[in-house]
Amino acid sequence: MNFARVLFYLAAAATIASAQPLSVKWEELTAADFVKAIYQSQGTCLLPFGIVEKHGPQLPLGTDLINVRYVALHGAAQEYAVVYPEYYFGQIFEAKHEPGTIAYSAKLQLELLQETTDEMARNGCRKIVIVNGHGGNNSLLPFFAQSQMASPHDYVVYVYQHSNWPAGRPALKSKTDAHAGESETSHVMVSRPDLVHLDRAATENGSDQNRQDLPRGVYTGIWWYAKFPEHYAGDATGANTALGEFDMKAWADDLANVIRAVKADQVSQRLQNEFYEKSKKPLDTKQ
Repeated sequence: MNFARVLFYLAAAATIASAQPLSVKWEELTAADFVKAIYQSQGTCLLPFGIVEKHGPQLPLGTDLINVRYVALHGAAQEYAVVYPEYYFGQIFEAKHEPGTIAYSAKLQLELLQETTDEMARNGCRKIVIVNGHGGNNSLLPFFAQSQMASPHDYVVYVYQHSNWPAGRPALKSKTDAHAGESETSHVMVSRPDLVHLDRAATENGSDQNRQDLPRGVYTGIWWYAKFPEHYAGDATGANTALGEFDMKAWADDLANVIRAVKADQVSQRLQNEFYEKSKKPLDTKQ
């Protein structure tokens, strides 16, 4: 972002600050308010990325989508950013055997995500933070971010995956805590408590069945099914609101800090532009 654009955003933000607060939700803004929102956010937009898949016997299919959007909205409420509507077009082939799973082709996933970020940028989002709420996207999203180097873009894609909880987190009661386990169930007890059926948590087996015997470092796509054939990894019977409230606050606070850092980032776009220019004539790059 050049200096003139920075001054423009700051001036616009100062004007907007004295007016009625704008919604952070893209879909709730009028066209005129959307323009104001882009200026107030300094061109920073969030794309909360969930999925539609089975989440054990006790949670809704849209758990990842519900949780990540909850966090995105609360993070943006602390540090203003425009939050894109529900997005769930990611990688979930490992759950195709379970009812309700929506698994789009790999080609469509990448094409739709590219067109979505392109369209967001066309509407003023120069800094797009993909907020990942689904473990199955952990390989897809870094690859997508890396693929932005293939051709010039006048915006930057940032991928944010929350990974560490701060000190003071309530102790877990379960040994295995992954998909639809104690933590994730506690999160939904905060984001949508009306959709949690905790009485069903023990009706399926969420233990690691470890049905493959391969050397360390060998990967195969069937690994998840080999471990958790019921698409349930953990024991959610110990889920509780205290854990959920702690985690969701910490996650939203962390995201707010990410938004602040992204807004302050004046390096990534400059380096991208430098790279794009050099990539046109690789033989001219100093060796």
